[in-house]
Amino acid sequence: MAGLRPIRAQGIANSLSRSSIRGTRSNTKLSPGSQGQVRYKSGPYGYTQAKSLVFSEYGEPKDVLKLHTHSLSPTLPSSSVLLRTLAAPINPADVNTIQGTYGAKPAFSSLLGTASPSVVPGNEGVFEVVSSSSPGLAKGDWVIPQKTQFGTWRTHALAAASAVLQIDKAGLTPAQAATVAVNPCSAYRMLRDYVAGAPLREGDWFLQNGANSGVGRAAIQLARLWGYRSVNVVRARPSPAETQALRDELAALGATHVVTEDEFLARDFKDRLAEWTRGSREGVRLGLNCVGGKSAQAVARSLGEGGTMVTYGGMARQPVALPTGLLIFKDVRFVGFWLSRWADRDPASKAQTVAEILDLVREGKFRDTPVVEVPWTWDTEVDALKEAVQGTLEGFRTGKGIFVFRDT
Repeated sequence: MAGLRPIRAQGIANSLSRSSIRGTRSNTKLSPGSQGQVRYKSGPYGYTQAKSLVFSEYGEPKDVLKLHTHSLSPTLPSSSVLLRTLAAPINPADVNTIQGTYGAKPAFSSLLGTASPSVVPGNEGVFEVVSSSSPGLAKGDWVIPQKTQFGTWRTHALAAASAVLQIDKAGLTPAQAATVAVNPCSAYRMLRDYVAGAPLREGDWFLQNGANSGVGRAAIQLARLWGYRSVNVVRARPSPAETQALRDELAALGATHVVTEDEFLARDFKDRLAEWTRGSREGVRLGLNCVGGKSAQAVARSLGEGGTMVTYGGMARQPVALPTGLLIFKDVRFVGFWLSRWADRDPASKAQTVAEILDLVREGKFRDTPVVEVPWTWDTEVDALKEAVQGTLEGFRTGKGIFVFRDT
């Protein structure tokens, strides 16, 4: 597997001292960068000027996000790194965090020199090391956050070396590296870790709603590689042609069957499922639910005896109400998966999972998640950034929004 390792720090917390970070209103001047047209903003006395999206109160992103300018000291604390952001996705959990509806609440801080204690959103991204006081990291290395709530929606960051995980950048684009830690890792771990009894075997069936999501697409591809068979539920598109195009797209990734929500909830779906899984002694062994409501009930009813349903999201914002009979007579198990808990408790497993997925990407066995690039330059207006965040949970989207940093 390509090299990927956590960097350890000596005697430094993940959040660094105020003396290393200053709020600023100074004018900036451009200095040549080391890669193509990339330029770094330099303030007085060698300070690196940075911009961060921040919020100081919960609410809709369009209402509470602000763009804050500050400076980072050229003198690094021991075992720390100055980072330049290359790319940072916009995930639904990031939006929920801003809204105040996510399960984990961030710590508000005035470390960046904001007028009120604030938070930098963003759990996922890839950074390039600009300078380092850690023996394990050098200028030009690529790193991703070691744990969640890192705050990736910013042009630059000053972090403890222990807060980042080095990756081998060979053969990767920034977008590929930036999107590996959330959706693909979630799919990998749910497929591997959550089936009761023996793990999924080649030829076994799983079923998922939200199959066009980042997690869903990752699950389809990993299942194809591991020999699993899948039933994938999606929302119908505005026209039959668009719906068929989506079916074909997921089938090309490796989906065994693709159905719409209406088909999934129809009375005859039980018969269709029985026909598909005929010959499989255990039926559907695993269900992945990110929707909730009636869709979650249908996932549960589709499970075979002793099956497991894993809930990792609730996009419908409706509760998961489960028939008692499934618990008593079919011995079905219902569990939840929270990526943050797994990643923060088991960093070694995260490193291994990330490395394996990135190897598959390099080998052409794992396709990129469709993305919509949101360019972020030094002159990008805050309204353009807020609009990209606000639109993440609205309507059908052609891909995941991702900030791509240029000329910062």
